[in-house]
Amino acid sequence: MKGKKLLTVCVIVAAATVGYRWLPSYYNPFTPLTLDDPPGKITQYKLRRLTPEACGALLSQANQRKLIRTQPVADSAGACPLANVVRVRDFGPVSLSSSFLASCPLALSSALFVSQQARPLTKTLMGRELTRIDHLGSFACRNIYHRADARRSEHASAEALDISAFRLAGGERVTVLKGWTSAKTQPWLQALLAASCGYYGNGLGPDYNAAHANHFHLGMRGFGLCR
Repeated sequence: MKGKKLLTVCVIVAAATVGYRWLPSYYNPFTPLTLDDPPGKITQYKLRRLTPEACGALLSQANQRKLIRTQPVADSAGACPLANVVRVRDFGPVSLSSSFLASCPLALSSALFVSQQARPLTKTLMGRELTRIDHLGSFACRNIYHRADARRSEHASAEALDISAFRLAGGERVTVLKGWTSAKTQPWLQALLAASCGYYGNGLGPDYNAAHANHFHLGMRGFGLCR
């Protein structure tokens, strides 16, 4: 009897091992992340586990493929020291209201989000191309909600971006503040925020609290809290 149980266990382990080896790389949490991996929990897990060296290499590839355009920034000291940050100039064909500072994970996650989700969703749901993203900034040396007794905000380490509006081909500008309650644009904006869960640690919008009524907060902490 014990022999049969042992044989069964061995067969199960062998089958699992063979199946694991034949998993597509994007379903295998232990294979390196690529820029073509689809959104989802496995991709998000890989993004969270990137070493600075691996993140830098992927960000260089993203620059070469024109998914993003970044410039290196020197490390800085002070109350909110920064290390391994870049200045994001644009997301290829999608321009920005202004450049912003970003940690490598934030820059890479944003490049994938814009190319894999924001642009296709805009084309599908709005029938036009996404041409520009307006934002309220990324780096700010402060605590959460500016409270003296709170912990440091993600913004204090350039690990969050606050998006306030999107511009479409033809010139229409849709703000988060007004667009969230418009029957025309609400489904699209809700889809964008929901899609951010596959890349960022958290995505907070107007339904989260009043402080986010006019923007999407896309940050690296956590593991997929989007609301």
